[in-house]
Amino acid sequence: MATKATEAARAMADKAVKTAQAARAAQAARTARTARTARPSGPADYDVIVVGGGHNGLVAAAYLARSGARTLVLEARPQTGGATTTEAPWPDAPDFKVTRLSYVMSLLPPTIINDLQLPRHGYKIYPMGPYYQAFPEGGSIRLYADDARRNHDEVSRWSKKDADAMPRWDAWLAGLADVLGPLLLTVPPNLGSHKPRDLNETLRLAWRHRGLGVRTVADVTRLMTMSIADLLDDWFESPQVKGALAVNGVIGTWAGPYEPGTAYVMAHHSIGDVGDGHLGNWGFQEGGMGAVADAIAGAARQAGAEIRIDAPVRKLLLTDGRASGVELENGQRLTAKVVVTSLHPRTAFLDHVGRQNLPDDFVADIEHWKTRSGVVKINLALAELPDFTANPGTNLQEHHTGSVEMAPTMPYIERAFADAREGRPAVRPFSDGVIPTAFDQTLCPEGYHIMSLFTQWVPSDWNEQPHTEELQAYADRMIDCYNEVAPNFKGSILHTDIVGPYQMEHEYGLVGGNIFHGELSLEQLFHMRPAPGFADYRTPVPGLYYASSATHAGGGVCGIPGMQAARAAIADRRAAVRIPVRRR
Repeated sequence: MATKATEAARAMADKAVKTAQAARAAQAARTARTARTARPSGPADYDVIVVGGGHNGLVAAAYLARSGARTLVLEARPQTGGATTTEAPWPDAPDFKVTRLSYVMSLLPPTIINDLQLPRHGYKIYPMGPYYQAFPEGGSIRLYADDARRNHDEVSRWSKKDADAMPRWDAWLAGLADVLGPLLLTVPPNLGSHKPRDLNETLRLAWRHRGLGVRTVADVTRLMTMSIADLLDDWFESPQVKGALAVNGVIGTWAGPYEPGTAYVMAHHSIGDVGDGHLGNWGFQEGGMGAVADAIAGAARQAGAEIRIDAPVRKLLLTDGRASGVELENGQRLTAKVVVTSLHPRTAFLDHVGRQNLPDDFVADIEHWKTRSGVVKINLALAELPDFTANPGTNLQEHHTGSVEMAPTMPYIERAFADAREGRPAVRPFSDGVIPTAFDQTLCPEGYHIMSLFTQWVPSDWNEQPHTEELQAYADRMIDCYNEVAPNFKGSILHTDIVGPYQMEHEYGLVGGNIFHGELSLEQLFHMRPAPGFADYRTPVPGLYYASSATHAGGGVCGIPGMQAARAAIADRRAAVRIPVRRR
């Protein structure tokens, strides 16, 4: 019976594949017939046009320009960087600058740092200090990225059992990083395809991991499917310790700590480093996150790329179904042999390419792409550092140099998410806070400080309206939570900048307010990112490549999507063949 059932399942799968192939072939024919843009006369204006000057678009441009391609970057905003931006949001206090959306560095691989020689262009990272949480009931906890002895001492104050478990936890994470880390730089194979090239890539991936044992495979499976709460319950007993370790499982995610898949989100944020070899370490860029984008832009310009700001794109130009350039909002048309887009998938495909020029199943995948957020970024200018009751003093101390959290327990974090899921902003929000001026004095006048609060959650539909007054009330509650553990905090605030989901979407192009261009949920990872059959940074449109954080490895300022999209375009160019519409 099992054999017959298996054969029936295979037959159904084969039928589904053939149906999809036929649909794609028909759609390809329609696309070729309905392409209305005339073939441009004469040579193209550029070899490559990159749409979007965020960090991924800039990385793609740098690699393409280094390959010898005449490359143009088009950025809609008045400055490059996208969500990786340093800004002065207070006109009456221009000397105070904030990392307005993204706020810390990790995951940017040494490959990109070295290839683009980013330190020569201003890339300079200060490794962060410890994780720090002060508790309303008293006491605090600090966790260090690279000091097992101090971690043992800190955790022992809450649980001797948990302190003894910490080295095993760290070793377990390191083992998983050995598997997951290289996957971040792997182009996902087209699983399920019967084409020889795709089968070969799948076999290569399997061969690369042939040495994995049963236990490691089981651990990875558990990681991908479990909630961070269930995972931590298996390892620890102290609510304070579990709250500290749960933070990375929910950052930027429309999910509370009890949601399946959040264990992987924790791992995604824990397997990078800032170039100093410390697993999961994070760091502050001197000059704020905008300086990261500036360094990449400097590398791109040095390689010959041209970068234009205030140049929003209206649509992609097609010639015989192939990408041939772009039309700007001002009506100007620019032609190119290749186009790379780094925008949100709905903008890149449904708006710029158009549904009528794409396969129906691909359109459905993009329409169903989940991009909820509930994130509110709060930037503060402070007259003095927080004076925590558990660790008194406004003088700069170690606990000011890392992440200053408001996530005392997993139930606290879960309650914040439950509020938003039920349609109201969190009564007591969760916050991942940092004070970059503990190291970087370029962001404000001497003696003052900038604090960045990456907070969650508000309802997922707050990207549709500004909700200005409600956001102010939400921010006030967030500040009150910190004031409970640092009584000088509220009175030290000189200026407040609140960026909600509506502003993230309409000013920065982050649909839904999601900084990752798509949720890091299980069904949107690896070969499913952004759609089955198109995870290799190519798209259904020949000549169009995709470099958004909505592709594999996206999520965080890693630059990998930009690098991989550029590599795909360069490889196809060198092969000197026209890439056909793929029929899978």
